[in-house]
Amino acid sequence: MTTLPPYDVLIIGSGAAGLSLALHLARNVKVCVLAKSSLLEGATYYAQGGISAVLDKHDSIQSHLNDTLNAGAGLCDEAIVKYTVTHGAEQIHWLAQQGMPFTRFKEGQESNYHLTQEGGHSHRRVAHVEDATGRALESTLESQVHKHHNIDIFEQHIAIDLITSQKIGAQGNSVHGAYVLDRHDQQVKTFQAKTVVLATGGASKVYLYTSNPDVATGDGIAMAWRAGCRVANMEFIQFHPTCLYHPKAKSFLITEALRGEGATLQLESGERFMPRYDKRAELAPRDIVARAIDAEMKRLGSDCVYLDITHKPARFIIDHFPNIYQRCLAFGIDITRERIPVVPAAHYTCGGVMTDRQGRTDIDRLYCIGEAAYTGLHGANRMASNSLLECLVFAAAAAKNILQQLTGEDESISLPDWDESQVTLASEAVLVSHNWDELRRCMWDYVGIVRNNRRLQYAKRRIELLRHEIEEHYHLHCVSNDLIELRNLIVIADLIVQSALERRESRGLHYTQNYPTPDNSTQPLPTILTPKNHRPE
Repeated sequence: MTTLPPYDVLIIGSGAAGLSLALHLARNVKVCVLAKSSLLEGATYYAQGGISAVLDKHDSIQSHLNDTLNAGAGLCDEAIVKYTVTHGAEQIHWLAQQGMPFTRFKEGQESNYHLTQEGGHSHRRVAHVEDATGRALESTLESQVHKHHNIDIFEQHIAIDLITSQKIGAQGNSVHGAYVLDRHDQQVKTFQAKTVVLATGGASKVYLYTSNPDVATGDGIAMAWRAGCRVANMEFIQFHPTCLYHPKAKSFLITEALRGEGATLQLESGERFMPRYDKRAELAPRDIVARAIDAEMKRLGSDCVYLDITHKPARFIIDHFPNIYQRCLAFGIDITRERIPVVPAAHYTCGGVMTDRQGRTDIDRLYCIGEAAYTGLHGANRMASNSLLECLVFAAAAAKNILQQLTGEDESISLPDWDESQVTLASEAVLVSHNWDELRRCMWDYVGIVRNNRRLQYAKRRIELLRHEIEEHYHLHCVSNDLIELRNLIVIADLIVQSALERRESRGLHYTQNYPTPDNSTQPLPTILTPKNHRPE
């Protein structure tokens, strides 16, 4: 057991939100950043699109505001949306100052960003670095944080739980740090800090198929919930229609551009099915295509459907989609001659820990930013390229508030060590691996793209049984990375099911067969869950 010297700010998470926050703080205070895996590994790194901001003279804040509100299907917080889009351009300029190599109209022309237009946007307003913006963003931030002596970085460290006043029997409702597993030596460390920030990303690994990297297990949301924070809008999970279906491919997306160039979606028999669902067929919006694929897979009991572009010349395919061609070829699929097996994949968590405009949660000195947070920006559906924007804007806002709240006083509370006196090493890992697989398949089959009350109730009962098994295992055995993630995922699954059952309408990303239309009789409200009679464990 190791207790480290206290930090001013402990940031749990090393993506766009966490690293940009660290940079904003590092000139004034001592910061610690925990990276669950390597510093670069996270959803930010794999983001292909860009960062939306009003940078063109023909665009306007009002237009970006309206587009976001329309995408959010009536559930966005308009004041938060306005605040976010108003601060977009300054974040782009700040990144450029950090060395972000944005694509420009002309090489060396520093002020003229090349802007793209994506789904839901009425103007070109997406600043980008070719088709790998996330990689460039994460690399830029990483290079900068390594220059600051005030930033300590701990890679391969996964947080287990927050240390709150209630947990240690102290007065008040504050956070004091976190217990953290060092994945290198399997030792639990105590990190003490005046302020803790959750920047842990989304929770899409709760589903069997996801575009997210392995680290996206909802850790921050689950820890905050156990500590007593409210969460909101967890029913709104965004699914991408076409993810490569292959046991070794994990999270490789097949871009919509293939369908734009004439690729068709087919059943195993070769039958094309999208025209039965929408007159736009394969070019219908993401949610419609994803629901159609899901319906066909459920109807036939199929593991996947197929995307076929073999009717195009081989040279055309290779020239237009070189990365997809090479990646599929590595898995033994020649897309110039063979159909691509695809499934929809969980892509983005629109809900999360409830925060205010400064990223503050229900617990004093505990902040949450990025995909783990619910700010009110996304509503019932996230518009393309607003996610990285949210990370940057709220990191800057949180940094400003943290610096105002921090004092020079030393942390006086002595934190207890992590207690392993009553646990033993697990003799076998089968419970963790079996429950992990069962949970993700349960969520995919019963709480996926298309829902109904019967399936949700099935999921609720099974999740409750799994939760008891997982908690018993957690309290009897030494913690491991997989056990920590599984314990968090079961919380996430429960929150999604609770939220889905409470929303008795279809809106945005939440579609239920029991209530297939939006309820417009009243002003729609976010689904807010509050821990009832909850005590940190």
